[in-house]
Amino acid sequence: MVNHTQTTKTIALDNYGIKNATAHYQLSPKRLQEITLEKGMGKETANGTLAINTGKFTGRSPQDRFLVKDDYTSDRVWWGKTNKPISPEHFDALQSEVENYLSEKEIYVRDGYVCADPKYKMNVRTISEYPWSNMFVYNMFLRPDDKELENFKEEWLVLCAPGYVCPEPDNYGLRQGNFSILNFTKKIALVGGSAYTGEMKKGIFSALNMILPVEKSVLPMHCSANVGEDGDTAIFFGLSGTGKTTLSADPNRKLIGDDEHGWTAENSIFNFEGGCYAKVIDLTEEKEPDIYRAIKPGAILENVIFKDNGEVDYMDSSITQNTRVSYPIYHIDNIQQPSYASNPKNIFFLTCDAFGVLPPISKLTPSQAAYHFISGYTAKVAGTEAGITEPVPSFSACFGEPFMPLHPTVYAEMLSKKMKDAGVNVWLVNTGWTGGSYGVGSRMKLKYTRAMINAVLNGDLGLYNYDDYHIHSVFGVAQPRSCPGVPKEVLSPRTTWNDDKAYYTTAFKLANAFRDNFKKFEEFANEEIRRGGPQRYNF
Repeated sequence: MVNHTQTTKTIALDNYGIKNATAHYQLSPKRLQEITLEKGMGKETANGTLAINTGKFTGRSPQDRFLVKDDYTSDRVWWGKTNKPISPEHFDALQSEVENYLSEKEIYVRDGYVCADPKYKMNVRTISEYPWSNMFVYNMFLRPDDKELENFKEEWLVLCAPGYVCPEPDNYGLRQGNFSILNFTKKIALVGGSAYTGEMKKGIFSALNMILPVEKSVLPMHCSANVGEDGDTAIFFGLSGTGKTTLSADPNRKLIGDDEHGWTAENSIFNFEGGCYAKVIDLTEEKEPDIYRAIKPGAILENVIFKDNGEVDYMDSSITQNTRVSYPIYHIDNIQQPSYASNPKNIFFLTCDAFGVLPPISKLTPSQAAYHFISGYTAKVAGTEAGITEPVPSFSACFGEPFMPLHPTVYAEMLSKKMKDAGVNVWLVNTGWTGGSYGVGSRMKLKYTRAMINAVLNGDLGLYNYDDYHIHSVFGVAQPRSCPGVPKEVLSPRTTWNDDKAYYTTAFKLANAFRDNFKKFEEFANEEIRRGGPQRYNF
C-alpha cells in the first residue's frame, strides 16, 4: 500500500542526541518538493519533476566509505581496499559531531523499511538535513501504511548531514572531510559531507549484504528481476552500462525490482527497495521507455542540465556522466505487487565485452557460474575515464564489490548451492562488441540480445545438447549454434571477426586478465569454483 498521506505525528529527537531541532515527520513527496523549491534548493522541469544538484559529489566516494571494526565485523568482513576499517571511538566522536550539527536546525524524519518479503522486513528511520534527501528516501525505501507507522520501531538509523564536513579528518581516522560509515553494532549508517543521495541507499543495502547471509541465510544480490505470467522468475546481474535495467524491463513480464534483491532459503526472490535509481545520461523514450515515462512529479532528477524551454537535456554531461533519477516503483506500470516471487528459473550475467570475443549468449555450468559471479566482468571503453584509449577489463566481484562486506567467495558458494538446489540455468550474455573489438567492430544490436533472452525465457534454447551447442575453445562455455531471431553467424564471435589469429590473440588476452584478477580469490575458492575459469595462454 502506498502511503501518500502526511502524518501529524511528532518525533522526539533528544534520545538521538539532537537538541532543539524543528523536525518535520513523514511529509508527503509533494510537500517536500514545495519546501525544496521554497528554499531555492532545486527547480522544476517543464513537466513538474523536481531537479536538484548534489554539489561537489555527483557519485559515491568509495575511498571515504568505512565499516566500524568491532566484535561483530572484525572476523567477518573482507577488509581491504573496498572495506576500510574505522574504530568505534572515532565513529562515536563523529556521530556526536553530526548530532550537534543537526541540533537547532530544521530537519526531516522519515520512517520506512527495506525487504519486501514480510519475513525479512527491516525498519529504517532516516534523519536528514535536506528535504529532498527525505524525498529520495520516500522513493527508494518501502513505504509503510498508516497502521504500520502507529507502532513503528526502527532497527536501523540513517543520519544524513551533507552540510557537515569534518574539519580535522586525520583526528577521526578519515581521509578527508566527507564520510559514509556503517556501524553494525549500533545499527547506524552515518553520512556526512556529501549530498549524493546514493550514499544513503547503498549504505543500507550494504548493511543488508552483511546481515542477510550472516543472520538470515539469505543471498543478497546486486541484480534486477522480473517474473512471467507462469511465475517463472528471471534475474539479471550486470555492472553499469551492460543493460541490466533495460533488459529486465519487458512488456510481457512484471518487474520485481531493478537493483537489489534477496534469494531466500524458502525459495523466493524479494526486492530490497521501493523504487528505482537509474542513470539518465543519453536517455530517450525510444531506448528506455519505462524510465523516461517514470520521470514525472514525484521523481527526483540529479545533476541534469536544462534546455531553454525547461525540458531536460539528457545528452548534456557537463556536470557529470552520472546523471540520475529516483522514483517510486509504482511509477512503472508493469510491476509485481508485492515485490517478490518464486525461485528463479534463469539467471543472466550481463557483460559489455568491448574486446568482442565473448559469445553473445552462452550457457554456464555451476562452476563457471560461480567463477564468473566472483569475477563480475565488464570492460571500460575509450572516453569512460581519463587516459583510457582502448578497451580495459573491469572486474567487480559479485557484480557489486563496493557494497559487499563479506568475502566474494561466501556469496559465490551460496549462489552455486542455490542454483543446484533450484535447478537454475545460468547464461552469460555479451551486450558489448561483435565483429572486432571497440573501434573496429560494432555494438551488439539490442534486438538480437532481446531475442536471445526471449528464447531462453520461452524455452527455445532448452537444456544442453551436444548437437545444439559449441564449446568455446578458450572460455569453455557452451554457445548455441542457433537461436530464433538471431543470424547464426552472430552467435559465433570468431566467425564475425573474419580473422582467426586476431580473434584468438584477443580472446587469450582477455582470458589471462580473468586469471590474473582471480588470483586474489584462489586461496578462498573451492576446487569446483577454480575449475570454472578460462584457459591461460603464455604468449
